[in-house]
Amino acid sequence: MSLAIVRWIAGPVLHAVKQGPFALRESVRVGPQALLGEVVRINGEQIVVQVYEDTTGLRPGTEVHGDGQPLAIRLGPGLLGNIFDGLLRPLSGTDSAFVQPGMRSAAAARMHFEPCIAVAALLAAGAVIGEARGATGRAQRCLAPPDVSGIVESVVAPGEYADDAAVCSVRLGDGRLRELAMSHVWPVRATRPVTRRVVAQAPLVTGQRILDCLFPVAQGGKAAIPGGFGTGKTVLLEALAKGCNADVIVYLGCGERGNEMAGVLDEFPTLTDPRTDRPLMERTVIIANTSNMPVAAREASIYCAITVAEYFRDQGLHVALMADSTSRWAEALREVSGRFGELPGESGYPAYLSSRLADFYERAALVETLSGGTGSVTVMGAISPPSGDFSEPVTSHTKRYVKAFWALDVKRAQARFYPAIHPLQSYAEDARDFAPWWAAQGNGQWLTLRRRFLTLLDEQAQLERMARIIGKDALPARQQLTLLCAELVNEAFLRQSAFSEIDRVCSPARQGAMMRLLGRFIELAEAALAAGAEPERIAGIACMRALQRMGEEIADHELPRFAELEARMEREFEAMTPHPQARDAAHG
Repeated sequence: MSLAIVRWIAGPVLHAVKQGPFALRESVRVGPQALLGEVVRINGEQIVVQVYEDTTGLRPGTEVHGDGQPLAIRLGPGLLGNIFDGLLRPLSGTDSAFVQPGMRSAAAARMHFEPCIAVAALLAAGAVIGEARGATGRAQRCLAPPDVSGIVESVVAPGEYADDAAVCSVRLGDGRLRELAMSHVWPVRATRPVTRRVVAQAPLVTGQRILDCLFPVAQGGKAAIPGGFGTGKTVLLEALAKGCNADVIVYLGCGERGNEMAGVLDEFPTLTDPRTDRPLMERTVIIANTSNMPVAAREASIYCAITVAEYFRDQGLHVALMADSTSRWAEALREVSGRFGELPGESGYPAYLSSRLADFYERAALVETLSGGTGSVTVMGAISPPSGDFSEPVTSHTKRYVKAFWALDVKRAQARFYPAIHPLQSYAEDARDFAPWWAAQGNGQWLTLRRRFLTLLDEQAQLERMARIIGKDALPARQQLTLLCAELVNEAFLRQSAFSEIDRVCSPARQGAMMRLLGRFIELAEAALAAGAEPERIAGIACMRALQRMGEEIADHELPRFAELEARMEREFEAMTPHPQARDAAHG
């Protein structure tokens, strides 16, 4: 074990004179409490260590011991359903209300293990060695580490074991014997290997209409959610965690206020998964690193979270990672970089901010795993730009690496319009690729309707500027109808209540039915206007309220009601429009 002696210390950064070999990014233990740290720089006989715990009380002369391996976390079946800090140390299920200094990981969980390998069989790297079931009864695949392969020498009988106990032994290619447990250790900064990346053909279904229908993100894609203070970033991420169709949710609170994370930690264990009617926490991992925790640990938390997500992906599962927020993570980079004495870049952030963001987002992908299945990690990162300025470095750099950009607007939030996503500032680069998927869901008109809605909303923004000058009533009838249709799309489709039992999550089938119904309304309204009907009369049709409220009044299991509403709308427009012969007579 390597040894170094602390020379001087400043906050989470210390300099030590080494008395043995150290490697860059090596995990170390500092002082009598064995505080966790990481070597970030080696300069001759001196090393610079970033400490991930409170360094109060450390002084020159303190010993630093190297672990001989990179900063790593233990990955296993005991992760699901639990709450951890930024270094994957347990915040739930422990005797203490606080993380103890020097704590490494949670106590081993006992699981029922069912092996699926045989003695003398060839075990490939990353292959499935068995299935584990915990107290909840949820089955999870146990994987061999991605860097271990060989001939199986022994396998335990089915039964209950600690997840860190040996369940099989493997003879490696160099002749060494390696014992494998249900869990294994993996370095957080190293991407877990896969067989190959796959081009995504389906979106991640979020249950939010404005996202799924206008700005979809691919399953295995990357999305950014920038927004100023109070625009609803955290609430939107929580809604996505509750309603998306991912198999596993990894929710990362990175540098957020403690009261916000307390709300998450209090609410999530009480929620029910709508797909299984089981507790939502059974498929959720929460990593909480609040703003009052050591700032250096915040920098590491984002890598721990993406490594956990990759672990479940390697089991052939689809994982959604919500990071709230990457701005707080970047601020931690900036603070620690200043302690290192590095030259600041734009807005004081370190020069490597862009490459660190790229490293994080590029770990999202749809892949063919080493075990032969298909899994994905979809990353959705919130950004908190100061004063809502999207030109600041974190937002501008992030835009280079994501394909879905969901811009939250302060004015919409102030008007209590949620989700407060601005439809003209947001985009989804690969939306066209999902047209076949929507067609398979029974909505072959999706791409046409999406383009129609976005065009309508763009025209609305231009006309509203004009209406503020000359007044809405002075606009031509055609433009008044455009404003009417755009307002209906906003109120009936884009607004979605998180407090409504019916509307908090919207299925693709219901989204498609609502899109088609609104598209038909626009067609009928334009035909009625051409036939001589006034915009005021169109706005006053009896079914208008039903159209505006259909999101909260028609549930997923009541889809035939959309057809009934459409038939009613057709009748009312038919009654409004004069018969051709009567119209000709009137024009005499």
